[in-house]
Amino acid sequence: MRPIGIGLAAALLVAALVPAVVMSAPKAAPAVSEAARKQGMAEAPAVAQAAGITCQVTDARFVGKATDAKTKIATSYYEVDCDQGLGFVLSSAAGAKPTAFTCIEADTPQPDGKPSALPCVLPGNADPKADLAPLLAKAGVQCTPEAARGIGQSPSNTFLEVACSGGSGYVLQAASPAVVTGNVVASDCLLFDGSDGNIKCVLKDKASRLAVVDTYVTAANNGCVVKDRRFIGMSQAGSSFYESACADGKGYIYKVEKAQLVQTYPCEKASGILGGCTLTDAREAETAQAGLYTKLAKSAGFDCQVSKYAPFPGPPGKDVVEMACTNRPDGGVGVFGGPADKPVVYDCGRAPIAGYRCSFTKPADAIGVFTADLKKLGKPDCTVSATRVIGKTAKGTTYVETACADGLKGYVLEYTADPLNAVGVVGCAFTKDCKLPGNV
Repeated sequence: MRPIGIGLAAALLVAALVPAVVMSAPKAAPAVSEAARKQGMAEAPAVAQAAGITCQVTDARFVGKATDAKTKIATSYYEVDCDQGLGFVLSSAAGAKPTAFTCIEADTPQPDGKPSALPCVLPGNADPKADLAPLLAKAGVQCTPEAARGIGQSPSNTFLEVACSGGSGYVLQAASPAVVTGNVVASDCLLFDGSDGNIKCVLKDKASRLAVVDTYVTAANNGCVVKDRRFIGMSQAGSSFYESACADGKGYIYKVEKAQLVQTYPCEKASGILGGCTLTDAREAETAQAGLYTKLAKSAGFDCQVSKYAPFPGPPGKDVVEMACTNRPDGGVGVFGGPADKPVVYDCGRAPIAGYRCSFTKPADAIGVFTADLKKLGKPDCTVSATRVIGKTAKGTTYVETACADGLKGYVLEYTADPLNAVGVVGCAFTKDCKLPGNV
C-alpha cells in the first residue's frame, strides 16, 4: 500500500538536530541569570528575525559563545520564547544566516540516548509539546499531545513527531523554522509504519495507534466485536480508511475525515475502496450478498442471477446497487429497503430516468426496452438505436428522446416515476425537443 499524497520519506535529507559545536558547548544552568536574560533580550530578537522567526520574542537568554578551533569563527547561542507557537534555540555565526531549532528538537535526546546538550530552560518553554496547539490546529488535526520529538530538518521543512492521547500520532511537516505563520501538514504515523524511508514514528507502537479503530467501530454501532484492525491508507482528498475484522466473521471499512467517522462499508460492498478488505474473507461475503440480491431482484419481478454488483450512494435506510446478471445481457439497478419496503429494480435501459447509470451493461444490450415501450404505445415501426433523457416536466414525468435504426425520425416517450411506466409518445416531427442524429 502506497501512502497517497505523501512524499516525505523519499525526499527528506535529515539534518542534525543540533550542530556539533552546540553539542560541545557547556550545558545551560537550570536557572537563568539576569545577565543572560538581559543580554538575550537585547540581542536575540534581531537574531530570531534574521533566522526567519516571525513571532514576538517574549523572553530570551544568552546561552554562550563558542569559537571553532579550525575556522576561528565565533558562534553565539540563544534561547527564545515566543508569544505563540514553539520556542527556539538559535545559533548565530559571523557572516552567516542564523539557524533555528525548535525547543522540541533541542530537548530531543542525542542519538546515543544521552540527554540533549542544549535543552530549553526558559519558563515559557518548559513544556514544548503544549506549544504545538497552533501548529496542530493549522494542520487541521485534533490531538492532545502526550509526547513530541524532533525528527530532523530539510532545507525548507522541519519534521516533528507528535503522540496524541488516545493512541494516534502524527508527523508534522512544518516550515523551517517551524513558525505558526508557515504551512503545516500532518500525516498519520500509520502511513510510515511500513515505510523503508528515514521518517519513523517511535513514541508509541503500531498497536497503540491502531487502537483508534475501536473508536470508529463504536461510532458505527454495527455490532462488531473487533478481532483485528488495519490502516488501509488515504485518498487524494485526504480521507483515511481503516478496516476491522469482527469475531462473527464479518468485516468493515471505515472512512474517516478529521478524526470523525463519516461512512461505513461492509466488506462485501467495499471491493472498490483502496483494494477492499484483506482481514476477512470478502469473496465469501460477496457471494452471499450476490445471492441475496438475486432473491430481492426476483421478488421485484426482475429475473437476474447476480454475478457482480456495485453500490450507489442512496438515501438513509435504502440499499441502491447496480447488478450484472449471468442469465440475461442487461442488468439493473435495485433499490432495496427494509422488510416493509417493496423492492424495486430499474432495468439498465430505463435506469437513467430514475437518476442512475449502469456501468456493467453495454448500452446496446439495454436499449431494447424502449423499442418494446413504443410498440405498446402503437409505434411498432421504430427499432430504437439511441436514447437521450430530455428532462422532467412540471407534473413530475420524464421525457426520453429515441432515435430509430432506419434513420427516420424517432419519438419522445413520456414516463411516470413511480411506478416507472411509458404513458405517452409524440413524434420528433412534431416537437422541437429532439436533438439526436436523424431527428432534426
